[in-house]
Amino acid sequence: MYGDQGRRLIASTNVREYFRGAVTSAMDNQSISAEEYTVGYVVDLLVQFTRSETFFEHTPEGPAIRPLAMVYADAVKASTSEARYQALRRLGDVALFISGVFSESLKHKTVDVDYYVAMGGNAYGHLSESPRMSARVQAMRDVFGELAAKFQCFVDVLSEITEQSHLGSGKDVLRLYELWLRTGSERAARQLRELGIQPSECAVSRASH
Repeated sequence: MYGDQGRRLIASTNVREYFRGAVTSAMDNQSISAEEYTVGYVVDLLVQFTRSETFFEHTPEGPAIRPLAMVYADAVKASTSEARYQALRRLGDVALFISGVFSESLKHKTVDVDYYVAMGGNAYGHLSESPRMSARVQAMRDVFGELAAKFQCFVDVLSEITEQSHLGSGKDVLRLYELWLRTGSERAARQLRELGIQPSECAVSRASH
């Protein structure tokens, strides 16, 4: 995603600056407006998910993306408001990222992008409306509300960034990740780095055992 810079680990400040410019440019192109805090949230989400250890969850089978329905079940069964918040936020974040960046990979799945849009928008909506929230979460209420109301708009923003960066140029990134996680393939790792995604060595070592 960062051209030649994608071949090495880039300082997070540079990554954030890149995504800040990419998000604001895409929003301008599509005449989409949003509060500064909401834009910052989307930028931070993109920065975080370029690291495989934050995008994938640790499961008994190794790093994986759990089905959204399972994450939602975690939120429903949560015994504390904090656990519910974490599950709903994870649900919204993953749904937004996959809908905008990996929508091509959903074409041959049992669920399409509209399912991710609905699940993600509802998750953010629940966070914006929940009456039982800590002061920290309360401060994010407006951000989640705007993300819920403009979920499809932000999917379109991420899709434009993906197209312009050639992240979706015929490569199924999730398939590359799966191959790399399961086999430690250097070729797959190199392709991921060329797309601007830095694989985590510790993640592949855990998945291989």
